[in-house]
Amino acid sequence: MERLSVIEDPQERLAALMSRAKKWPTPDASQLTDAHRVLGCQSRVWLVPSLENGACHFLMECDAPMVKGIVALMCELYEGAAPQDVAALEPSLFEDLGFTRQLTPTRLNGLAAVRVKIREFAIQHQTVE
Repeated sequence: MERLSVIEDPQERLAALMSRAKKWPTPDASQLTDAHRVLGCQSRVWLVPSLENGACHFLMECDAPMVKGIVALMCELYEGAAPQDVAALEPSLFEDLGFTRQLTPTRLNGLAAVRVKIREFAIQHQTVE
């Protein structure tokens, strides 16, 4: 968030976000299935979560560059966190960075659908302490 917040122009900030998304790990073509598809997104979005050594990891793919940037940022936020933390932490960075003012209501609904899928995965993999 810190690296993106220094960019004052909202369009440049969004362009930087899309550029960063190109570096995010993507799933294999065999994983781009309906089981990993995020429903409710205007674009086609796939989210492939996994749990390794108690930490959540996320691969993602999207057919729209802007959406891919936003989904990658959300995945980055939760990458390596414990399921309990992923389930509990609601992101405010999209509002803080001004992206919610640039997105259509349909895109915001898609972003919420991605969060729901991430949260559901985390809840399923929480351990009772």
